[in-house]
Amino acid sequence: MITLGIDCGTQSTKVVAMDCETGGILASGGESYGFVEGLPEGAMEQDPAWWVAAADKGIREVLSALGSRAAEICGIGVSGQQHGLVVISKEGGVLRAAKLWCDTSTTNECREITEKLGGNAGAIALVGNTIRTGYTAPKILWLSKNEPETWDQTATLLLPHDYLNFWLTGEKRMEYGDASGTALLDISSRKWSAKACDAVCPGLTERLPALGSSAAACGTLRESLRKEWGLAKAPIVSAGGGDNMMAAIGTGNVKVGGVTASLGTSGTLFAFSNKPVVDAKGEIAGFCDSTDNWLPLLCTMNLTLVTEHVRKLFGWSHEEMDAVVDAEKPGAGGLTFLPYLTGERTPDLPSARGVLANLSLANFTPGALARASVESVLLGVGYGLNRFRELGVPVSSIRLTGGASNSPVWRQICADIFGVPTIGLDSGKGAGSGAAIQAAWMVMAGSDLGELCDRLISEDASTRCEPDKNNTALYSEALAKMGDLRGALATTSFLQ
Repeated sequence: MITLGIDCGTQSTKVVAMDCETGGILASGGESYGFVEGLPEGAMEQDPAWWVAAADKGIREVLSALGSRAAEICGIGVSGQQHGLVVISKEGGVLRAAKLWCDTSTTNECREITEKLGGNAGAIALVGNTIRTGYTAPKILWLSKNEPETWDQTATLLLPHDYLNFWLTGEKRMEYGDASGTALLDISSRKWSAKACDAVCPGLTERLPALGSSAAACGTLRESLRKEWGLAKAPIVSAGGGDNMMAAIGTGNVKVGGVTASLGTSGTLFAFSNKPVVDAKGEIAGFCDSTDNWLPLLCTMNLTLVTEHVRKLFGWSHEEMDAVVDAEKPGAGGLTFLPYLTGERTPDLPSARGVLANLSLANFTPGALARASVESVLLGVGYGLNRFRELGVPVSSIRLTGGASNSPVWRQICADIFGVPTIGLDSGKGAGSGAAIQAAWMVMAGSDLGELCDRLISEDASTRCEPDKNNTALYSEALAKMGDLRGALATTSFLQ
């Protein structure tokens, strides 16, 4: 039995074929893409047609690699970048480019919605979250205000993974996990909040798709695609979910005690919970997961987005940058870096910019800057981990996923900052694998997802890193210094 996992990310859409007996990845494919060019500062958009084209290319590459074994494909799951706004006409066409999770052009709309809901406390009481620029709700208000003609033509609002499900099956629906990232869902009751919808704009509720269980399939592959791809039988298409929800499944984070850190363009930290986790400060997102449970989550917008910029600045390969970072002593010679190159989501600073402090002739070097860039973005994740602990989320070890988790240097710095062991997985499993596992769960009706994950996912003991107590203490001080600097600049034009 084989299932496909489609992972629609910010930089590319990838497809993997998973052997549901061993958990092995049999084939993969996909394509990269960029962003719509020429937009105002802060606006980040993509054409959903790019996702479809990349998914189609990836599936065809996988089918070619599988050969005769393609006949064993029985399920498809989709993981999608969260929060993106896809607007659909009554005829089913896309009306404009999708505004993405990393679009920070909706600061005024966040403020407007928050005021209508009675401030942050009112928003948290209604939907379990504050209203952030990353979320979908302010994007909807922005669209209705700035492009009223498009809003009037909009019949249905979808998230990126929902749109790919629509392409695959013809069904328009949302599941609880990804829907909780819209800031329109009451995460405790798993129902749309009428008050939140009314605060965004009139007529919103009629444009929301059907909402259903994450444990229920979206449908089956539409006949036209089955024929195009030469499949003998139409596979089941699972509910799918947001990339973080699928990464939770793909890393086996489906039981109490599970914690995952995903190290990609952004940094995320999430844990499984069998009850809602609502942060009164609004720093930890109170999301549902894609197994009909909950997924408290930290997201920072700046992770490899920052370190890749530094790497390219000096013309290093990934291996060269790792070597430079490893050669530099922990603490980067005292450099304090606020890495908010595109604003930040946690802490909530959408308009902030980066700051380098405590520069001297001794630490104004490529090595110190490289080390500071890696340490600072991981300290941002450590900031959220401390909040997890304050909220009573148990943390004994952390599984790592995402591109940067392949680096031994990054893994050790993670362990030192987090103060607990970190470990990678046998084949770098993440969102795409999680989507494939969720699809297998749908096909194997009545199976236990935890047992399925235990069978298909295993840790790679060679990647385990134990924290160095001295470094952990050093990084605790560094995190405090970042907080002091951030506080000192909070009322300036740098951090607003």
